Amino acid sequence: MKLSQVKLVVSDMDGTLLNNQGLVSQDFFNLFEDLKKENIHFVAASGRQYYSITDKLNGITNDITIIAENGALTKQQDNDLLLINLSKSEIENLVTLLRKFKDIDIVLCGKKTAYIESQNKSFISFFKEFYAKYQQVDDLTNVENDEFLKLAIHCKHGSETQLYPHLKHLESDYKVKVSGEVWLDISHLNANKGYALSKLQDSLAITSDQTMVFGDYNNDLEMMDCAYFSYAMQNAHPNVKAAARFETKSNNNEGVEYILRALLEDIKKSKLG
Repeated sequence: MKLSQVKLVVSDMDGTLLNNQGLVSQDFFNLFEDLKKENIHFVAASGRQYYSITDKLNGITNDITIIAENGALTKQQDNDLLLINLSKSEIENLVTLLRKFKDIDIVLCGKKTAYIESQNKSFISFFKEFYAKYQQVDDLTNVENDEFLKLAIHCKHGSETQLYPHLKHLESDYKVKVSGEVWLDISHLNANKGYALSKLQDSLAITSDQTMVFGDYNNDLEMMDCAYFSYAMQNAHPNVKAAARFETKSNNNEGVEYILRALLEDIKKSKLG
């Protein structure tokens, strides 16, 4: 396979395109303009809220596709390409279950905004990095007039070891995904980045051999199966490194940009014959 055949580039945000300060490099924005010139479409695929992604990628959002909330929502500009929601009754049952756990904070992720009950100032300060729009409410089970995309649970003691084992039994009915060191998401069974990406590939008539993906955590695993050019970040979870075909530099060393430069150089060489 040749890099020059790539038509679709898909990148996770946290731990991948964003550095540890939560910033996208100027180099990426410059490389994005070169990708556009080569008719290569860029997709940001994240567990983040849609509005948080557009905030981080301000200036290019009209030219990309956004897969938000771990695949529950896919948008191009103002158009919803895919929306996979949970019912209000499911939210009520899940929130009731989660309230039994200590030292967690629950985020109800709606299409319009995110909702939290927490009054913890430390958590809210941390949470605002990932959610650009939110409302504080008295009771998550009473939220109305929105479409519910997922529940995100913050577990400061570690989501993979302290929370996931107690929620693993839900996997027959829901997608239960450790999406970060302190985050775990519960969503519809079909709500994952890989499913959303496969639907986008079908709509664009782009194959896995023409697709490049970058990821670092377990919520990126399904994406790895959608691309021949699958890259794990140097800082990636061992599961992602095992699933990816290739590895690149860490997010703090601009691993995505490093491969994008190689892609563009390969395209240039192929044109020269």
